[in-house]
Amino acid sequence: MSAVKSLGNAKTPLRLVLIGLLAAATLGGVLSQRAPDPSIMPSMAERPVTLPNGNAIYVQRHEVSVAEWNTCNADGACTLKLRVRPDQDAALTPATGLSYVDVQEYLTWINAKSGHSFRLPTASEWEHMAASVLNHGAEPLFTDPSLTWASTYLVEGITPRALKPQGSFSTSPEGIADLDGSVWEWTQDCYAGVSEGVDPARCPAFFVGGEHVAAMSYLIRDPARGGCAVGSPPAHLGMRLVSDEAV
Repeated sequence: MSAVKSLGNAKTPLRLVLIGLLAAATLGGVLSQRAPDPSIMPSMAERPVTLPNGNAIYVQRHEVSVAEWNTCNADGACTLKLRVRPDQDAALTPATGLSYVDVQEYLTWINAKSGHSFRLPTASEWEHMAASVLNHGAEPLFTDPSLTWASTYLVEGITPRALKPQGSFSTSPEGIADLDGSVWEWTQDCYAGVSEGVDPARCPAFFVGGEHVAAMSYLIRDPARGGCAVGSPPAHLGMRLVSDEAV
């Protein structure tokens, strides 16, 4: 009888050990799922952009690529799957055909996956970081005020509209590439403006940064099908990440 009792007592520590191992394995699995994944961190520009108010933002060197976007799609977080032509490299081709809704899916995914806090730039931030490479201050072709329309007509749309690989256009002093390229980039600023009482979560259109000012419906993927712009419509809609903290 005492031998049986002794055997029963021996099982108790063993049971506790097994329970402890199971709990540790479960906790380890949860922690591994939550651990940041450094492999999906974007490549940022060499230097931050200093804004007029003295604050600094850290900007992604290139627009989000097709390869980066499709990683989000493969994880089940981004609805849209992008494809490239046989002559294009997904790792070097900007992700385009993105609506504002699509972009929010990517932001939610990369912030959760990386453990960092990325966002879209504001319209004023975008204009400031692109000022050095955009030729908005060029001398007009005609000095007669009555011919202003002619100057605008002749110089607008000077950026090639074909989708080109990363690094095909200018680079800013901070090391940000292709701000003057053929991809217009979503910003977080509502076209209607929060000052008019519009909840950003219900905003119907947002500004996009590019060769000229434009605003696009949050559902638009193809800018030729809708939008409001000064000049020709944007060629492609894409995105670039910024952060308020060093990456």
